[in-house]
Parts: sequence; C-alpha cells; structure tokens
Amino acid sequence: MAVFQSKTYRPVSPTSAYQQTLAAKYRRLLPRHPFLLFGLPFLTTIVAASFLLTPATAIRYEKHDRKVRRMSQDEALGLGKDSRRIGGEGGKETMREEYYRLAAKDLDDWENKRVERLKGEPDGILK
Repeated sequence: MAVFQSKTYRPVSPTSAYQQTLAAKYRRLLPRHPFLLFGLPFLTTIVAASFLLTPATAIRYEKHDRKVRRMSQDEALGLGKDSRRIGGEGGKETMREEYYRLAAKDLDDWENKRVERLKGEPDGILK
C-alpha cells in the first residue's frame, strides 16, 4: 500500500499562482509575526464585540426594570385595602385573639363543592 505525505504539495517556484495570493503571503509571514497577524486581530475582535454587545445588554436590563418597577407610595397604600387589619391603628384585635379565633373554627366538618366551569371547559367528571 502506498504511503502518502502529510504535507500537501505546493510548488515553490516564485511564479506559481499560489505564491501570489494573499493566503500564501499570510501563511509565510505568520511564523515570523504571530502576535501581529493572529493575536492582535483576535483581541481586536473581542474588544469590538464587547462594545457592540453593550447596547444589547442594556436593552435587556431596561426591559427587566420596566417589568419590575418600584411602587409609588399611593400604590403601596392601596394594596391592603381589602384585607382585614389585625391590631395596629384602630384595630382592637391582637394577634393572640386572631389566633384563638382561627383555632376555634371547626376544620373537620366541611363539604366539597365543585366550582362552576366555563362553557366548553371539561369538568373532569368521567362518564
């Protein structure tokens, strides 16, 4: 069986078409100036990508800030309007009285009631 060389054949004559290409010139100069021809373009790409991706990252965080925003004082006061107050301003109940009121409820005597379903929604009853 024939053994093939690992290197590809490229004619060495200065008049060959390959020797005149940009790729041949780059390959010839790369061992002499590795940082200038490989490292510097690589680092430049990294730095440029960092500057180009900064606005995209800012958009991401601005979108998050719009979704999760601080509540104003009026919104914060309006949150608890429907809830019962225990103690505090004007409330005569204390936490202890509320605990005993809830503990006195009969939790063993209850009836399961089905919730009315929307029209067309399956109710889960097997027939």
